[in-house]
Amino acid sequence: MKRIVVVGGGAAGASAASRAKRLDPSSEVVLIEKSDMITHAPCGIPFYIEKLVEDRNDLITYTAEQFEKERGIKVYLNTEVVDIDIDKRSIEVIKRGSRDKITWDRLILAIGAEPSIPPVPGTDLDGVLTVHHPAESEYLRKKIENMRTIAVIGGGYIGIELAEALHQIGKRVLLFELMDQLLPISLDKDMASIVAEYMKSKGIELHLSEGLREIVGRRSVEKIATDKGEYVVDGVILATGVKPNNLLAKKIGLKTGVVGAVEVNEYMETSIQDIYAAGDLVEKYHKILKKKVWIPLAPTANKEGLVAGANAAKGRFLRFPGVVGTAVTKFFDLYIARTGVSEKEASENNIKVESKIIKVRTKAHYYPGGAEANIKILVEADSGKVIGAQAVGRDPVVASYIDIMAVIIERRMSIEELFFSDLGYMPATAPVWHPLVVAARVMSKGFL
Repeated sequence: MKRIVVVGGGAAGASAASRAKRLDPSSEVVLIEKSDMITHAPCGIPFYIEKLVEDRNDLITYTAEQFEKERGIKVYLNTEVVDIDIDKRSIEVIKRGSRDKITWDRLILAIGAEPSIPPVPGTDLDGVLTVHHPAESEYLRKKIENMRTIAVIGGGYIGIELAEALHQIGKRVLLFELMDQLLPISLDKDMASIVAEYMKSKGIELHLSEGLREIVGRRSVEKIATDKGEYVVDGVILATGVKPNNLLAKKIGLKTGVVGAVEVNEYMETSIQDIYAAGDLVEKYHKILKKKVWIPLAPTANKEGLVAGANAAKGRFLRFPGVVGTAVTKFFDLYIARTGVSEKEASENNIKVESKIIKVRTKAHYYPGGAEANIKILVEADSGKVIGAQAVGRDPVVASYIDIMAVIIERRMSIEELFFSDLGYMPATAPVWHPLVVAARVMSKGFL
C-alpha cells in the first residue's frame, strides 16, 4: 500500500490530502499538523478579534474527526515534524514530548509561511503580537482586551483589516507604514491614496513614510520609537508581512528561489524526487510577468494543494498554470481589489503601460444603494492587451469587477475585447453601461 504523508493541515495541506485520497482510495494518506486544528482560516482572525466571529472553532472548516471518518485520512494534531530522512523515506515527529518516525512513499510539504519580524529592539516584549494562525486567535483576543492604544506596524492587507477590527472594539489605532503609501505591493499610489483618506476619516491615525526603530519597555510595551518620533502605546501588532517557512525544506536540501520560497515545477514537484510542495511555502509562476514570484494567498494554496495531491497519487496527472496576483480586502465598507500588474511592477519589469482611473457608479443612477467606485486599468503599450486592474469603492461588487478582470488578463484580451464582453445588466447590479465597459471605452481614446 502506498503511503502519502502531508505535512501541514492548512489550505494547501488539507486540499492535498483530500485529493490524494479521492484519486487513490487504496493509498494510506496521513495528514500531520503542528497545531490543534486543520482546514483553518487565518483570514478570519481579524473578524474574530472584532467579535464578528464569536467562537474560535468557527474558523475551522472541517475537524480532524471529520477527515478521518468521512474521508479516510489519518490526522495527527499537535504533531511537529522536526526532521526528514530522504534515504530512509521517513520523517521524525514530536507529539506531546515523545519522538516517533513515520515512513512515506510520497511526501507533500505544505507548511506555509511565518511572520516576518522587523530587526528592531523590543520585539520580544510582552504586548508585542503577530497575527499568523487561528490556533493563536483566542490568545490574541485576550491580550488585546486590556489594551487601549495599539500601534499596528505595516500597511498591507493584514494591517488594514486589523485597523478596522481594533477600531470597532474601541481601541485607539496608530498605523505605521515604512513606504509612502498603504498597500505598497498591491496598489499604485493614486489608488492607495483613496484608501488612506477613507481610513483617516474613520479615525485611524496614519503614519506613512515612517519606519519603526524600537519598541520600548521594561517587561511589557510602553511606547514605540520611529524615525520621526515616539508614541505611548499599550500594545504593538507586527503586520510587517510573512516569509516562507522554509527551515525544514532547506535542512533537507530542497532548492529555493524567490525570497527563499521552495522551487517547484507545474506539477508541484520539488528538486527531490517524490517530494511535493504547495501553498505559501512555494514560489508561483506569474502569467503576465512570465517569471517566478511569491504571492502567498489562500485560493492559490488550495489549488496548488489539489495539484500536489493529485500528482502524488497518480503521477503527473495535473498541472498548476500560475497566477496573475488577484487579491481583495476591505476597510469598513470600502472594498479594495487588484489583479495583474501595477505600474510599479510594470516599470520594474521594463513593461511600458498606459493607465487611467475612471470613476463609475455601481448601480443605475436611479436605483437606491449605489456607490461611487474608482477603477484603474493598465494596458500594455506595445500590444494593447490589458495587464492590470485595481478597484476601490464602497460596494462589495468591486471584488466582482476584479474577478472579471482577472479572467480578461489571463486570457490576454485587448481593450476592444473587454468592451464587447457580454456582461450582464439590471439596475440593481450595474448601470446599463457596465463600469468595466465604461473603463474600456475611456481607455480606447475615442476609438470605441
